[in-house]
Order: sequence, then structure tokens, then C-alpha cells
Amino acid sequence: MNSMSKGFYNDDCGHHRKDECECVSCRKEREPKCKLCPTIVKCGCPSATTIPVATVAGTTFPLTTLTLNTSCLCNPTIKLEFASNLVALVAFTGTINFQVFKLCRGQTTPVPVGPAWTFQLVALLASETFTFFVCDSDSCFDDCCTYTVVATVTSAVTVGTLSINNATLGAVATCGSGSCNC
Repeated sequence: MNSMSKGFYNDDCGHHRKDECECVSCRKEREPKCKLCPTIVKCGCPSATTIPVATVAGTTFPLTTLTLNTSCLCNPTIKLEFASNLVALVAFTGTINFQVFKLCRGQTTPVPVGPAWTFQLVALLASETFTFFVCDSDSCFDDCCTYTVVATVTSAVTVGTLSINNATLGAVATCGSGSCNC
């Protein structure tokens, strides 16, 4: 199955799934039948955002999202990878922090995942790739979470415009080790 596939697919426990967040829990059935831990690989859709001239500090821009259902994983460990192409057609000067946030069922406030990554430029007039990865192993829940990468301007004010093109978030998730009761 590729990232453009839609509809049903068969998981390791033999259940058919239709929606990201409507998984029939297979944990109890998997224990006696399935000894191997499944691995989930998922890619989000690329997006583009432009940071305009004279953007002030504290302004945020959501760049890309990815919804991941880990209900069939025991104590999931998730590697999130972000990649983008930063393009300045007019010289751009400014500092931007990139941060991954997650929002799981029942939560009302997104939680930061890993550190913020800083991109600082003085008179960029070209294109440059910007990529990073963070790991999320802070969950013992059967949960469906949406991960979002947010860019926050941290310099007093930006000069020029910056396009953040092909902003993409991908994930690899598998069972972790730890003290969760699986």
C-alpha cells in the first residue's frame, strides 16, 4: 500500500480497517496469535506556506499534519520525520522555529514532541532544504493522534518573504519496550 491508497487494508490481526481512527482493537486477540509486532509506515501530504514580509515574532504557521493510529501497537515508539524546501525569491532575513505537536483523543491542547528546531537566515536568496526528526515514545495508550508541524517566527520581524514548499511529515511506528501493560 502506498501513501495514496484509500479504503480498506488488512492488518496483522486479520481485521479490516476503513478509517484512521476507527480501528478494531486487536491487542487481546494478537497476544496469543501474533507474536510479531507490526510496523506502521505513513506519509502525510505535502503542503506549502508563505511567510510574508514584516511578520512579527510569535506568529505561527501550521505546515503539515499526519494522523496516526497506534491502537494495535504495544507501548508505541514513533519516529517522525519532517522535510521541506525553503525558497526565498526576495532576500529573506529572520529566525523561525519548527516544532512538532501532537493532539490525541480527549485532549484539547496540543503537546510538543521533542525540541524546537531553529532555522536562522541572513539575506537568503535561493532555496535550501530543511529537515529534522524527533521520536515520540511518551504514550502507553491505544490511541489515534494527529501530529502537526508548526513554524513560529522568533525574530523581531522578518524581512522579505519565505516560501516553505513541499512540507511533509512521515512516521515509522512500532512496539517499544517499557513498562506498559500489554
